[in-house]
Amino acid sequence: MSELVNEFNDYRERMNEVILDKNNLVMKRLWNLDTNTYEAGALDKKTKEMLGLVSSMVLRCDDCIKYHLGKCFELGVNTEELYEIFAVANIVGGTIVIPHTRRAAEFWEELIKG
Repeated sequence: MSELVNEFNDYRERMNEVILDKNNLVMKRLWNLDTNTYEAGALDKKTKEMLGLVSSMVLRCDDCIKYHLGKCFELGVNTEELYEIFAVANIVGGTIVIPHTRRAAEFWEELIKG
């Protein structure tokens, strides 16, 4: 994996441990709810991650975008599908989403490089 991808994943993992080690019940439940939301149900995991990516882009959360890009990559989303996801996010969120799309495209390129 590239340095950009490794830095993000390492930081996220490290800080999640710090937060969860504080043993706050609400925070643990929130993390659990988030994890369970993306499990397969009426919608498969891939579809849910694509929805999470669109939502994160519209909300302009770069950390969330990177997380969902990684999950989409793991679940077999291809570049053509990804750019359709980008199109939906930009139509729904407007041109303010464009800078986040640039950073998302950069992160995706690093993911597909390996």
